[in-house]
Amino acid sequence: MPKTHIFSHKSDCHPSLSERGRRRGFSLLAYTLTLILCLIPIPDVPQLDDVPLMDKWVHFVMYGGIASAVWLDIWRNAPSRRVEPIYFLWAVLIPILFGALTELAQRYLTTYRSGEWLDFLADSVGVLLAIPIGLFLLRPLIKRKTSKT
Repeated sequence: MPKTHIFSHKSDCHPSLSERGRRRGFSLLAYTLTLILCLIPIPDVPQLDDVPLMDKWVHFVMYGGIASAVWLDIWRNAPSRRVEPIYFLWAVLIPILFGALTELAQRYLTTYRSGEWLDFLADSVGVLLAIPIGLFLLRPLIKRKTSKT
């Protein structure tokens, strides 16, 4: 029997596109919303000008949200609750790379946004702080929920 992984069904090594979408639904939604928010023109909101580093907080929350959504999809689909090294690729490395790519896209593909190193740093910190959320909050929560069924 072929080895399964977090995004494959035990009985099907090549799931349909709709099945893969269901397994990664939260992740795909988070990535899509973040990409849209990072590439659309953002209106100036004077009420938020008083919040220090508001843009960085937004990046921190968006990328923490992406990583948390990935962790949620991992634990919804993992064959066991054992932490595998590949999970860190999906939930940490790929969201950080996505942050780098969105900053480059803002800088080189738009005329109304700018890519900034501090935004990328905020993206990365958000992803890294989602690790304990994924491991210590979502994993037990999903385990408890699936063990009841």
